[in-house]
Amino acid sequence: MTMEIWHNPRCSKSRAAKAALDEAGVEYTERRYLDEPPTAEEFDAVLKGIGAEPWDVARLSEPLAKELGLKEMERDRARWIEVMVANPVLIQRPIVVGGAGAVVARDPESVRKALDSA
Repeated sequence: MTMEIWHNPRCSKSRAAKAALDEAGVEYTERRYLDEPPTAEEFDAVLKGIGAEPWDVARLSEPLAKELGLKEMERDRARWIEVMVANPVLIQRPIVVGGAGAVVARDPESVRKALDSA
């Protein structure tokens, strides 16, 4: 199965996860999710694969999150998904999708988990 990495090449954690996938020799597609944001349906499916709610993978320290009052926003799953896909910079990165689900791959352990599930 081909994996997919939701990637921001300017992010060091994102580059490290991509390098780990390259080193493992797995096939994957790279999605620069800031340029090609997920649809609400895709993001919802990935959240289910991670076993998380949108607020669990939100980048709350982003200036835009503060501007939108994201921290204080009611925990309405559909509304959060809508806001995050409209503003993909708010989505934690990188996310590796494949196999039995998805992981936020911000450390080598998480990348290994993604590889093990593929």
